[in-house]
Amino acid sequence: MLVSAKEMLDKAREGKYAVGQFNINNLEWTKAILLTAQECNSPVILGVSEGAGKYMTGFKTVAAMVKAMDESLGITVPVALHLDHGSYDGCYKCIKAGFTSIMFDGSHFPIEENIAKTTELVNVAHNLGLSIEAEVGSIGGEEDGVIGKGECADPDECKMIADLGVDFLAAGIGNIHGKYPENWEGLSFETLAAVNEKVGDMPLVLHGGTGIPDDMIKKAISLGVAKINVNTECQLVFQEATREYIEAGKDQQGKGFDPRKLLAPGFEAIKAKVKEKMELFGSVDKA
Repeated sequence: MLVSAKEMLDKAREGKYAVGQFNINNLEWTKAILLTAQECNSPVILGVSEGAGKYMTGFKTVAAMVKAMDESLGITVPVALHLDHGSYDGCYKCIKAGFTSIMFDGSHFPIEENIAKTTELVNVAHNLGLSIEAEVGSIGGEEDGVIGKGECADPDECKMIADLGVDFLAAGIGNIHGKYPENWEGLSFETLAAVNEKVGDMPLVLHGGTGIPDDMIKKAISLGVAKINVNTECQLVFQEATREYIEAGKDQQGKGFDPRKLLAPGFEAIKAKVKEKMELFGSVDKA
Protein backbone atom coordinates (compact mmCIF):
# COMPACT_ATOMS: atom_id res chain seq x y z
CA MET A 1 0.00 0.00 0.00
CA LEU A 2 1.37 3.39 -0.98
CA VAL A 3 1.45 6.13 1.65
CA SER A 4 1.88 9.86 1.96
CA ALA A 5 5.45 11.03 2.52
CA LYS A 6 4.61 13.12 5.59
CA GLU A 7 5.10 10.55 8.33
CA MET A 8 8.31 9.10 6.90
CA LEU A 9 9.85 12.56 6.53
CA ASP A 10 8.77 13.76 9.96
CA LYS A 11 10.46 10.65 11.41
CA ALA A 12 13.57 11.27 9.30
CA ARG A 13 13.82 14.88 10.42
CA GLU A 14 13.53 13.84 14.07
CA GLY A 15 15.95 10.93 13.63
CA LYS A 16 18.59 12.97 11.75
CA TYR A 17 18.57 10.89 8.58
CA ALA A 18 17.12 11.44 5.11
CA VAL A 19 14.77 9.46 2.91
CA GLY A 20 15.86 9.09 -0.70
CA GLN A 21 13.65 10.13 -3.58
CA PHE A 22 14.66 8.15 -6.64
CA ASN A 23 13.00 9.12 -9.89
CA ILE A 24 11.48 6.38 -12.01
CA ASN A 25 11.40 6.21 -15.80
CA ASN A 26 10.24 2.68 -16.59
CA LEU A 27 9.38 -0.73 -15.13
CA GLU A 28 13.01 -1.76 -14.52
CA TRP A 29 13.83 1.38 -12.52
CA THR A 30 10.69 1.05 -10.42
CA LYS A 31 11.31 -2.63 -9.67
CA ALA A 32 14.97 -2.03 -8.81
CA ILE A 33 14.16 0.77 -6.36
CA LEU A 34 11.29 -1.06 -4.66
CA LEU A 35 13.31 -4.26 -4.19
CA THR A 36 16.29 -2.34 -2.81
CA ALA A 37 14.11 -0.42 -0.35
CA GLN A 38 12.67 -3.73 0.86
CA GLU A 39 16.11 -5.33 1.18
CA CYS A 40 17.43 -2.29 3.08
CA ASN A 41 14.26 -1.99 5.19
CA SER A 42 14.18 1.66 4.17
CA PRO A 43 11.28 3.98 3.41
CA VAL A 44 11.48 5.36 -0.11
CA ILE A 45 9.92 7.98 -2.36
CA LEU A 46 9.39 7.26 -6.05
CA GLY A 47 9.66 10.55 -7.91
CA VAL A 48 7.99 11.15 -11.26
CA SER A 49 8.68 14.25 -13.33
CA GLU A 50 6.05 15.46 -15.76
CA GLY A 51 8.34 14.48 -18.63
CA ALA A 52 8.74 10.94 -17.32
CA GLY A 53 5.00 10.70 -16.72
CA LYS A 54 4.33 11.68 -20.32
CA TYR A 55 6.92 9.16 -21.55
CA MET A 56 5.16 6.39 -19.61
CA THR A 57 1.86 7.39 -21.31
CA GLY A 58 0.46 9.35 -18.40
CA PHE A 59 0.18 9.51 -14.63
CA LYS A 60 -2.64 6.96 -14.53
CA THR A 61 -0.34 4.38 -16.12
CA VAL A 62 2.44 5.23 -13.66
CA ALA A 63 0.19 4.99 -10.61
CA ALA A 64 -1.34 1.71 -11.76
CA MET A 65 2.09 0.18 -12.45
CA VAL A 66 3.56 1.27 -9.11
CA LYS A 67 0.56 0.11 -7.07
CA ALA A 68 0.44 -3.27 -8.79
CA MET A 69 4.19 -3.78 -8.51
CA ASP A 70 4.23 -2.79 -4.84
CA GLU A 71 1.59 -5.44 -4.17
CA SER A 72 3.02 -8.14 -6.46
CA LEU A 73 6.52 -7.83 -4.99
CA GLY A 74 5.20 -7.99 -1.42
CA ILE A 75 6.72 -4.65 -0.47
CA THR A 76 6.12 -3.84 3.20
CA VAL A 77 8.27 -0.72 3.67
CA PRO A 78 6.61 2.72 3.32
CA VAL A 79 6.53 3.87 -0.30
CA ALA A 80 5.29 7.26 -1.50
CA LEU A 81 4.52 8.04 -5.15
CA HIS A 82 5.45 11.68 -5.61
CA LEU A 83 5.14 14.21 -8.42
CA ASP A 84 8.50 15.94 -8.87
CA HIS A 85 8.57 19.64 -9.85
CA GLY A 86 4.90 19.65 -10.69
CA SER A 87 3.04 22.41 -12.46
CA TYR A 88 -0.32 23.58 -11.16
CA ASP A 89 -2.17 21.46 -13.74
CA GLY A 90 0.23 18.53 -13.24
CA CYS A 91 -0.58 18.43 -9.53
CA TYR A 92 -4.28 18.01 -10.23
CA LYS A 93 -3.60 15.29 -12.81
CA CYS A 94 -1.52 13.34 -10.27
CA ILE A 95 -4.11 13.76 -7.55
CA LYS A 96 -6.74 12.34 -9.90
CA ALA A 97 -4.41 9.50 -10.99
CA GLY A 98 -3.83 8.26 -7.44
CA PHE A 99 -0.44 9.66 -6.45
CA THR A 100 0.09 9.86 -2.69
CA SER A 101 2.27 12.98 -2.70
CA ILE A 102 2.79 16.01 -4.92
CA MET A 103 5.28 18.80 -5.36
CA PHE A 104 4.06 22.14 -6.60
CA ASP A 105 6.99 24.05 -8.03
CA GLY A 106 5.80 27.64 -7.94
CA SER A 107 9.32 29.01 -7.54
CA HIS A 108 9.21 30.74 -10.94
CA PHE A 109 6.06 32.69 -10.03
CA PRO A 110 6.04 35.99 -8.11
CA ILE A 111 5.86 35.14 -4.41
CA GLU A 112 2.23 36.33 -4.16
CA GLU A 113 1.10 33.96 -6.92
CA ASN A 114 3.20 31.15 -5.50
CA ILE A 115 1.45 31.63 -2.15
CA ALA A 116 -2.05 31.67 -3.68
CA LYS A 117 -1.58 28.51 -5.74
CA THR A 118 0.26 26.69 -2.94
CA THR A 119 -2.50 27.51 -0.44
CA GLU A 120 -5.12 26.05 -2.75
CA LEU A 121 -3.14 22.87 -3.41
CA VAL A 122 -2.31 22.37 0.28
CA ASN A 123 -6.01 22.36 1.12
CA VAL A 124 -6.86 19.94 -1.69
CA ALA A 125 -3.97 17.58 -0.88
CA HIS A 126 -4.61 17.48 2.85
CA ASN A 127 -8.33 16.89 2.39
CA LEU A 128 -7.38 13.75 0.47
CA GLY A 129 -4.64 12.62 2.87
CA LEU A 130 -1.79 13.44 0.47
CA SER A 131 1.48 15.15 1.33
CA ILE A 132 2.69 18.24 -0.50
CA GLU A 133 6.12 19.77 -1.13
CA ALA A 134 6.76 23.35 -2.20
CA GLU A 135 9.86 25.13 -3.48
CA VAL A 136 11.42 28.52 -2.86
CA GLY A 137 14.44 29.60 -4.90
CA SER A 138 14.98 27.83 -8.23
CA ILE A 139 17.10 24.71 -8.15
CA GLY A 140 19.87 25.04 -10.72
CA GLY A 141 20.15 23.11 -13.95
CA GLU A 142 17.29 21.94 -16.16
CA GLU A 143 14.21 19.93 -15.20
CA ASP A 144 11.61 19.39 -17.93
CA GLY A 145 12.62 22.61 -19.66
CA VAL A 146 12.62 24.75 -16.50
CA ILE A 147 16.11 26.20 -16.03
CA GLY A 148 17.49 27.55 -12.76
CA LYS A 149 20.89 28.87 -11.77
CA GLY A 150 21.34 27.41 -8.32
CA GLU A 151 19.72 30.32 -6.55
CA CYS A 152 19.71 30.64 -2.78
CA ALA A 153 16.26 30.98 -1.29
CA ASP A 154 15.18 33.92 0.85
CA PRO A 155 14.65 32.49 4.37
CA ASP A 156 11.73 34.87 4.98
CA GLU A 157 10.00 33.68 1.81
CA CYS A 158 10.62 30.10 2.94
CA LYS A 159 8.79 30.83 6.19
CA MET A 160 5.92 32.40 4.26
CA ILE A 161 5.50 29.22 2.18
CA ALA A 162 6.08 26.90 5.17
CA ASP A 163 3.37 28.70 7.12
CA LEU A 164 0.84 27.77 4.42
CA GLY A 165 0.91 24.21 5.76
CA VAL A 166 3.09 22.38 3.25
CA ASP A 167 4.54 19.15 4.61
CA PHE A 168 8.13 19.62 3.41
CA LEU A 169 10.02 22.40 1.70
CA ALA A 170 12.67 22.52 -1.01
CA ALA A 171 14.85 25.58 -0.50
CA GLY A 172 17.47 26.48 -3.06
CA ILE A 173 20.91 26.54 -1.43
CA GLY A 174 23.13 26.57 -4.50
CA ASN A 175 22.23 23.02 -5.55
CA ILE A 176 21.60 22.11 -9.18
CA HIS A 177 20.08 19.30 -11.22
CA GLY A 178 22.45 17.12 -13.20
CA LYS A 179 26.22 16.90 -12.87
CA TYR A 180 27.95 19.67 -10.96
CA PRO A 181 30.51 21.76 -12.88
CA GLU A 182 34.10 21.89 -11.68
CA ASN A 183 33.70 25.53 -10.62
CA TRP A 184 30.65 24.83 -8.44
CA GLU A 185 30.96 26.76 -5.20
CA GLY A 186 29.22 24.15 -3.04
CA LEU A 187 26.10 24.29 -0.90
CA SER A 188 25.34 27.44 1.05
CA PHE A 189 25.07 26.12 4.58
CA GLU A 190 24.59 29.68 5.82
CA THR A 191 21.37 29.82 3.80
CA LEU A 192 20.30 26.34 4.93
CA ALA A 193 20.88 27.19 8.59
CA ALA A 194 18.85 30.39 8.24
CA VAL A 195 16.00 28.55 6.52
CA ASN A 196 16.08 25.80 9.14
CA GLU A 197 15.79 28.36 11.91
CA LYS A 198 12.84 30.08 10.22
CA VAL A 199 10.74 26.98 9.47
CA GLY A 200 11.23 25.12 12.74
CA ASP A 201 10.65 21.36 12.57
CA MET A 202 9.56 21.22 8.94
CA PRO A 203 11.52 18.63 6.91
CA LEU A 204 13.68 20.24 4.23
CA VAL A 205 14.43 18.82 0.80
CA LEU A 206 17.72 18.75 -1.10
CA HIS A 207 17.23 18.48 -4.83
CA GLY A 208 20.12 17.66 -7.15
CA GLY A 209 21.63 15.01 -4.87
CA THR A 210 23.91 13.63 -7.60
CA GLY A 211 27.56 14.46 -7.09
CA ILE A 212 27.29 16.36 -3.82
CA PRO A 213 30.21 15.28 -1.60
CA ASP A 214 29.32 12.93 1.23
CA ASP A 215 30.40 15.37 3.93
CA MET A 216 28.07 18.04 2.50
CA ILE A 217 25.21 15.54 2.41
CA LYS A 218 25.73 14.67 6.07
CA LYS A 219 26.00 18.32 7.10
CA ALA A 220 22.79 19.14 5.21
CA ILE A 221 20.99 16.34 7.07
CA SER A 222 22.23 17.77 10.37
CA LEU A 223 20.63 21.09 9.39
CA GLY A 224 17.14 19.73 8.75
CA VAL A 225 17.29 18.05 5.35
CA ALA A 226 15.11 14.92 5.51
CA LYS A 227 14.59 14.16 1.81
CA ILE A 228 17.29 13.97 -0.86
CA ASN A 229 16.52 13.57 -4.56
CA VAL A 230 18.69 11.41 -6.80
CA ASN A 231 18.10 10.97 -10.52
CA THR A 232 21.13 11.76 -12.70
CA GLU A 233 23.38 9.33 -10.84
CA CYS A 234 20.98 6.47 -11.55
CA GLN A 235 20.78 7.51 -15.20
CA LEU A 236 24.56 7.45 -15.50
CA VAL A 237 25.07 4.00 -13.97
CA PHE A 238 22.18 2.57 -16.00
CA GLN A 239 23.69 3.97 -19.19
CA GLU A 240 27.18 2.69 -18.44
CA ALA A 241 26.06 -0.81 -17.49
CA THR A 242 23.92 -1.12 -20.61
CA ARG A 243 26.71 0.23 -22.84
CA GLU A 244 29.18 -2.30 -21.45
CA TYR A 245 26.74 -5.13 -22.10
CA ILE A 246 26.19 -4.07 -25.71
CA GLU A 247 29.89 -3.55 -26.41
CA ALA A 248 30.66 -7.01 -25.03
CA GLY A 249 28.34 -8.40 -27.72
CA LYS A 250 26.54 -10.65 -25.29
CA ASP A 251 23.42 -12.61 -26.23
CA GLN A 252 23.26 -11.59 -29.87
CA GLN A 253 23.49 -15.05 -31.44
CA GLY A 254 22.66 -13.55 -34.81
CA LYS A 255 19.12 -12.58 -33.79
CA GLY A 256 19.53 -9.41 -31.76
CA PHE A 257 19.42 -8.71 -28.04
CA ASP A 258 16.91 -10.19 -25.64
CA PRO A 259 15.49 -6.95 -24.15
CA ARG A 260 15.17 -8.50 -20.69
CA LYS A 261 18.82 -9.48 -20.68
CA LEU A 262 19.83 -6.18 -22.24
CA LEU A 263 18.26 -4.22 -19.38
CA ALA A 264 19.44 -6.57 -16.61
CA PRO A 265 22.89 -4.95 -16.09
CA GLY A 266 21.30 -1.50 -15.76
CA PHE A 267 18.73 -2.92 -13.34
CA GLU A 268 21.49 -4.30 -11.10
CA ALA A 269 23.48 -1.04 -11.38
CA ILE A 270 20.51 0.98 -10.16
CA LYS A 271 19.96 -1.40 -7.25
CA ALA A 272 23.58 -0.96 -6.19
CA LYS A 273 23.41 2.84 -6.51
CA VAL A 274 20.16 3.10 -4.55
CA LYS A 275 21.58 0.93 -1.76
CA GLU A 276 24.72 3.09 -1.65
CA LYS A 277 22.61 6.23 -1.30
CA MET A 278 20.31 4.77 1.35
CA GLU A 279 23.35 3.86 3.42
CA LEU A 280 24.77 7.38 3.00
CA PHE A 281 21.46 9.00 3.91
CA GLY A 282 21.11 6.80 7.00
CA SER A 283 17.66 5.43 6.07
CA VAL A 284 18.60 1.71 6.22
CA ASP A 285 16.50 -0.15 8.84
CA LYS A 286 14.32 2.92 9.41
CA ALA A 287 11.13 1.57 7.84
